[in-house]
Parts: sequence; structure tokens; C-alpha cells
Amino acid sequence: MAGQGWDKTKINTVNRYRNRGKYEYQTVNTIVDETPVLHVSFAPSPSNDSPPFPVILPMVGCTSSYPEPAVPDKSDSRVIYLHGSATSRIIRLAQPSNPSTNDDQPHTGIPVCVAATQLDGIVLALTPNHHSCNYRSTVLFGHAYLVTDDAERLHALELVTNTLVPARWENTRYPNATELKSTGILRVEIESASAKIRTGSTGEDRGDLKDEGLRKRVWSGVVPAYVRLGEPVAAPTDLSGEVPRYVDEWIKERNEEGERYAREVAK
Repeated sequence: MAGQGWDKTKINTVNRYRNRGKYEYQTVNTIVDETPVLHVSFAPSPSNDSPPFPVILPMVGCTSSYPEPAVPDKSDSRVIYLHGSATSRIIRLAQPSNPSTNDDQPHTGIPVCVAATQLDGIVLALTPNHHSCNYRSTVLFGHAYLVTDDAERLHALELVTNTLVPARWENTRYPNATELKSTGILRVEIESASAKIRTGSTGEDRGDLKDEGLRKRVWSGVVPAYVRLGEPVAAPTDLSGEVPRYVDEWIKERNEEGERYAREVAK
């Protein structure tokens, strides 16, 4: 890709409210990495007993490069790593030996669409027709491949873990052979992507703005929205005695940043 973003094509161009469309790698990668659960769409295996509906799965994932540079840069084009059970439908479909795939499938991958959304506010206007939401969303199109290289699998597992909670991987027990075997990792090579972001306050009808009585009668504005992480609850089996400092600091930082951004874009 030329420059620091995705080229506009038929598949990724934002058509409605085009000014909200964003195509920079940095923007797309950040939205993906700040969304705990991604939604991955794909076509089921083409067999007579399969339902005709497309499949959407919630999956944990993050962006990365491999090998990861010494200084990671989200302004570059990256891949998405997805974590799932080795027996899940999408992981089994990605197996090169899957009988439902043609001879070229191991080389072309599974066509997938990955979506990530952050809700930042509920926009309450003078009329329901002008209600809206502040949000950050992205949709990425690409092909998913099963990762079989041991080093790349470990790289992806560590990255996915630390994207959920920074420094968690190095503060836990290393996975054993059985656990590693039961885990599937997909690498999505992205071919096209775009983001769409709404910020700001209400957008009112011109006639409504001239109606002073309506503006006095109906409250309008934005209710900031953000995920707030709660107080950790220890497992019944925990013997460590206290919540680790890195967890407390992450919760505090995540909550403060979420609230700050949601309030800032509500203006």
C-alpha cells in the first residue's frame, strides 16, 4: 500500500457521511487493538447439510507484524491474529486438509471480514430522527490462514494476552503442550480496510433550532459512553494475597482514558 493508509476501493470506501471515513493504518489498527472482542464473518463450509447463513463469531484478537520490530509501529500495515479453540468451526475450516476446501485453499486462505466497534456516546437530539451515537468503528477484509509455525504461534499468543491486559503473559505460568495444542491461531492478511468515526454534539434540524419553545422543552446533548473496569474479584483458589500492581495501574489508566475521550468528543 502506498503512503500510510489503505487505498479507497469499492469494498472499503465509506459512502454515507464520507467525512467520517478514515483510511490510515494507525486509526484502523488502534481501533482493533482497543476493542476486546472482534466479530469475524465468514462463509460456512459448502456442504449439503450446512445452513445457508453466513457465520459471525466473537473472537479475541489484535494487530501485529511478524517478526515484530524492536519499536512496534501501528502506522504501518499489519496483520490480525485471532485466538480460538483448535476445534472451532473457523479453525477447522482453515485446516489445509479440510475436505470442504479446494486444492488452492491453503494458498488463498479463508475470506473473512473483521469488525470492531467502540461506543463513545449516545447523542440525544431534539427529534428522534436526529438521534445518533458517537463511535469508532472499523471493518477489515482479508484472508485468514492457520498459523502452524511454533515461533509465530507463541508470538501471537503472547501478543493477544498482553493486548487484553498489558504484562499479563510474563506474570503467568507458561502454557503446557496440551494447552498449546488445543489453541488455534489465525493470521488475517488484510487486503482492504476503513474506519468510520463520529464525534461531537447534536446535529439539529434548522427549523428546530429556530423553535425556542422546543429547545426549552426538550433536553438535547450527549451522554458519554465508555467501558469502566470494576474492582477485581479474586478467584476462590487464589493464594497470592493481593491484586498485582500492574493490574491496578492498567485498570486505573484504562478507566481514566475511556472517560476522558468520551467526554472530550461529546463537545
